[in-house]
This record gives sequence, C-alpha cells and structure tokens, in this order.
Amino acid sequence: MIMKILFIINDAPYGTEKAYNALRMAMALQKEHSETEVYIFLMADAVTCLLPNQATPNGYYNIERMLKAVIAKGGQVKACGSCSEARGIKEITLIEGTEISNMNQLARWTVEADNVLTF
Repeated sequence: MIMKILFIINDAPYGTEKAYNALRMAMALQKEHSETEVYIFLMADAVTCLLPNQATPNGYYNIERMLKAVIAKGGQVKACGSCSEARGIKEITLIEGTEISNMNQLARWTVEADNVLTF
C-alpha cells in the first residue's frame, strides 16, 4: 500500500536539529519503505533550507545534501511563498528540484497525506 507522508518543517536548517531530524526520518522512510511518497513543506525559517551551496564542516550534517537525497528518491520539496518573500529568498536560485509554493499547495498535500509530521 502506498503511503503519503507530509513533513512540515518550521525551523532554520542549522541551530536546532529539527530540519535534520525531519530529513533523517524522510530518508529512512524512503530507504525502508520505497513505496512511500514523501512530501516536504518548509515554512518560517525553514525556507532557508533551500539555499544552495551550503558549506558545513567535515563530519557535520548538510541539509542541502539531505534534501537532494530525498528528491533523488522521488520526494517533493516546496516552501511557503510568503515566508520566502519575508526572508528575501523568493526571487533567488534555490536547490535544484525545489520550488516556492503557497498555502493552497500545503492544504492540498495535507488532505492527501496519510500522515502529517511537524518539526
């Protein structure tokens, strides 16, 4: 049975580990249950997860690499447009395979999802 799991992430990519833990869970679902459809919607400071060219120290997690891994396995990643605009990133180049979206998309994904996880 195909399950649709929606992850809503609200925190910045670094500083707390909420985005990291959400993406770890998403990657584990894709690995252990390849039929699962993963949707990630970024809100508030989490929209900055979409900024490309993230440089982190060796041995430290990298949100950009984790998002790319989720996308490579069919996951979809979108960010709140008004949150992105408020942080000045709505008109800049983002990580390939991601896009700015809106609350209508989040509402649609929420209704379609079997489970919604919020980080």
